[in-house]
Amino acid sequence: MNKRFSLPWTQPRSGPRPHVIYLAIGFPPAAKSCAYRMRETANQFCALGWDVTVITLCDEAWEREYGLDHTLSESVDPRVKVVKLPLIRQDLETDIRAFSEDRSLNPGGWITELRKREQKVFPEPVFGGWRHELEKAVLRVHREHAADLLLSSCAPYVNIAATWKLWEEYKVPYAIDFRDGWSLDVIGGGEAFTRESVSGRWESRVLEQTVAVWTVNDPIAGWYRERYPHLADRVHVVRNGYDEESLPAISGRAPDPAAGLTFGYLGSVNFPPDFLDAVLTGWRLARRDDPLVARSRFEVRGHIGAGAMREANRHMDLLKAAAPDDVTFGGPVAKTALSATYGSWDALVLMLVGGRYVTSGKVYEFMATGLPVLSAHDVDHDARNVLAGHPLWTGAVGIDPQRLAHSFSEAARLAVTATEADRAEARERARRFARPAVLAPAVRHLTQLVRPGSSASTATAMTGV
Repeated sequence: MNKRFSLPWTQPRSGPRPHVIYLAIGFPPAAKSCAYRMRETANQFCALGWDVTVITLCDEAWEREYGLDHTLSESVDPRVKVVKLPLIRQDLETDIRAFSEDRSLNPGGWITELRKREQKVFPEPVFGGWRHELEKAVLRVHREHAADLLLSSCAPYVNIAATWKLWEEYKVPYAIDFRDGWSLDVIGGGEAFTRESVSGRWESRVLEQTVAVWTVNDPIAGWYRERYPHLADRVHVVRNGYDEESLPAISGRAPDPAAGLTFGYLGSVNFPPDFLDAVLTGWRLARRDDPLVARSRFEVRGHIGAGAMREANRHMDLLKAAAPDDVTFGGPVAKTALSATYGSWDALVLMLVGGRYVTSGKVYEFMATGLPVLSAHDVDHDARNVLAGHPLWTGAVGIDPQRLAHSFSEAARLAVTATEADRAEARERARRFARPAVLAPAVRHLTQLVRPGSSASTATAMTGV
């Protein structure tokens, strides 16, 4: 450990049970993909004997944005204390009676001025204005129950302002779960902002004192190690993984080629409409040329878009237009219904945006089902690295509709010809990505950094991360 980290951090602040403050905006019951990672992280701290206080948003905030799934909360360790802040996005208000005169008369100008005000507080649009309330919250929680560690999960990146505030005032050690990274444009690739910018100075300042930085894949970790070479040993890959209870029965269902197959997609439908159009076009071409696919169905499940207009957008228009091709949209799936949903499908369609810096948590869950996986994403995508060697994967062909049509046909063939051994091999390859297997050693490592001797050695703790 770096010598400047040796001061008060080895001394427990909160008695026999250490305490972690977890800044986790998106914690259950928020219907966000990050909720699974956050839930498991909090549970792992509890399993190690830590008190856990989660700071997130009130339910009303998620009702406006991504929605709620209260079944996600059922598996949260009951010892986790959740503090819900009344931070609600003004721009998602749909009740015109609550609009100001300026917003009513000039909605475009109103949103422009709102974004300017937010970024004056912290250099992040939409969420920057939450800075002071988040700072007050972490200070209040710490004063009520002294913390040994703060773990900050980003996005939103305004969380790091509250993280820094607690460090400035009380020198509470902290770790940053960047997940996708801030200074990295994970979708387009390359630098999102320079180190000399306001955002860059914030990031540099906070990372200088962090005990650890988590990212979800090797390319993002590599980016940060190159950007901050003197901090390279503090950057760790902590993948998203999957939940075992989400998987269908090992035997699965027996495909019926005569009746046709069922292809399925599960996840947020918030990628560009042109992307969805390309996939649906590939499906239509496959139905034209392949009799088995022509007898088959394609079910899309999940949340459409985000925010107040998430149901009224181009995505829904495209899905409705594809109904004659046996494409259906069934809405979100509750956590408790995931296993049954996967168990009703014969093949999976993995639709992902981005490239080499993007993995997505769904890739682990998809491969762990033991079902054939069709990739609808760029060829140079990190999901390809995860799926490499999967016996029931059709390969990465990009999003050209004609190539996707061939992939639909290949997935249909695999669904019919796959053996139990093939399915078992697919599941076994995914097993190392089970969420506890990923997050248990990562959390153990953090506890060792701030309370040496309270768990296994650092080297052992990080095995498999």
